[in-house]
Amino acid sequence: MTGSQSSSPPLIDFQRLIVAVRRHRRLWVTFALLGLVLGGAVAVLLPAPPTAVTKIIVIHPDDSPTDSGTLMRTDVAVLETAQIASAALQKVHSTEATEDFLKDYTGLGLTNNVMQVTVTAKTKEDAVAKAQALADVFIDDHVKRNQAAATAQAKALLDQRTQAQQQLAQIDSQAATEADKGSRANAGTLEQLYTQRADLVSKIADLQNQAQQAGIGTPQVAAGTQIVDAPAIQKVSFLKTTATNGAIGFALGLALGLALAMVTALVRDRPVLRREVSEHLGASVIAQLPSRLRGPKRLWAKSKPVVERKRVAVTLVRAARAERGPLSLLELGAPGVAAELAVDMAAELAEDGPVVVIDDLPGHDAKRLTVAGDVKVVEVGDPSIKRAVYRLGVGTVAPGTAWTDLEYLGTETVLVVRSGHANTLWLHTVARQLADCGIPILGVVLVDPDPKDQTDGTLWDGLHTALRGRASVVAAKQIEKPPRKFVEQEPEKPIDWPVEHDSETTVEASVVKPVMPVEKKDHLEAPTRRLSPVPRKPEERAPEQRKPEPGNSEMPTKKFAPVQSGPES
Repeated sequence: MTGSQSSSPPLIDFQRLIVAVRRHRRLWVTFALLGLVLGGAVAVLLPAPPTAVTKIIVIHPDDSPTDSGTLMRTDVAVLETAQIASAALQKVHSTEATEDFLKDYTGLGLTNNVMQVTVTAKTKEDAVAKAQALADVFIDDHVKRNQAAATAQAKALLDQRTQAQQQLAQIDSQAATEADKGSRANAGTLEQLYTQRADLVSKIADLQNQAQQAGIGTPQVAAGTQIVDAPAIQKVSFLKTTATNGAIGFALGLALGLALAMVTALVRDRPVLRREVSEHLGASVIAQLPSRLRGPKRLWAKSKPVVERKRVAVTLVRAARAERGPLSLLELGAPGVAAELAVDMAAELAEDGPVVVIDDLPGHDAKRLTVAGDVKVVEVGDPSIKRAVYRLGVGTVAPGTAWTDLEYLGTETVLVVRSGHANTLWLHTVARQLADCGIPILGVVLVDPDPKDQTDGTLWDGLHTALRGRASVVAAKQIEKPPRKFVEQEPEKPIDWPVEHDSETTVEASVVKPVMPVEKKDHLEAPTRRLSPVPRKPEERAPEQRKPEPGNSEMPTKKFAPVQSGPES
């Protein structure tokens, strides 16, 4: 696997998704509370209609203890048919449509033999009447169906008995014919016919008994199937109904808000983590500021954001003093924070001299603030900008920015970016435009970060990072300084140089010769002119300064000026 493939981002970054959902907590909390309020309002404004409840005991002829509720489910299905509904409406003389009435009542099997019928209507009397009619119609239908089944079974048994009697008559005729043959009768045939005749007689008797039993019907069904609880209006607790509706609305609103927050986080693609912001802008996050406090928290924690902002301002002032070049603060989604941060920085820089804050924000937020010290807030083009010791610009990189004008605010910049404000594409656009304008990004101040964000917003590779980009600009400024002056310097004499040679070369040694230029720096002393040595008399020569003997080729190894040959002494 290559390096690009191994470092490719996942399809769904769950950390980013969780942070985005947590940042949109106002959205889904609002939806949840809205659902709670709407649920409670429904219980108040749209109260439940009157509901009548009745219970019916149903006897099944084929019931058994091992039944799993199949017979009762069949009865509930029969109750909710259009035939039963239409008969009930006719009984109460109602003109309501059968389709509408089917939506107003339900059946529920409580046990294998007990069914509950619930009916809603516009009035209590109507609900009770319809519940009673439904129960009566169902009982009549249930009894009739069982009686019809018994009658059909008895008829079938009687039909079988008639067929058996016809077969018996045929066998009797065959047996009589065979018996009339006298001695020529076949004993085996007669025996077989008599056996068949006995079986048919027994079968006819059984069918006769079964038909009689079936003809009686199912009296236990007719007697046992009845209403055990008369229809009555169901009592509804207002508090319970309100709480139930509110809980349902709260759950639905919370689910809808969370789903909307997740979809928004995935679709909008707005970085919220420090790691993502630094990667897309190509600069490290050097500081972060919380957003303005909202709600009652402003009453007891009002000074906390101010202290934090001043601390960040001091950090940025150190960078501004290091180069003494114009610095700009460019905001993206946080104009108020950028203006306040610029004013705090200007107050710190005013200790070294006059400071001019160039307010290029669309709303001129910096001019509305109170400034302290030798600080002046002006607009672009004011003449006092050139006379200031420090120049601090405040602008924006929001859509519609005039990119070519940003260089007049400062040669370096600090981006003040609100977390989750801009999408990935616009962050890339900002980084590319600033790079094209030659404005290095000193760092990023992240506004309103996630308090549980543990990612690192520091970049360590590439020349486009904040510190390395700034160092390259400083180096470029040093190269573009005015040409340095040459310094006159006297050539030095070698150690143990002969005095006679000095006397002969005094004039030439005293000639001023140019040397390589020396860079002037603040911590180096300026070079001084070197004077030529004064020739000494022979008696004043030091013992170690002796003339080399003829033939001795030993010469000094350290030379600071070329040696010119003179006339031999």
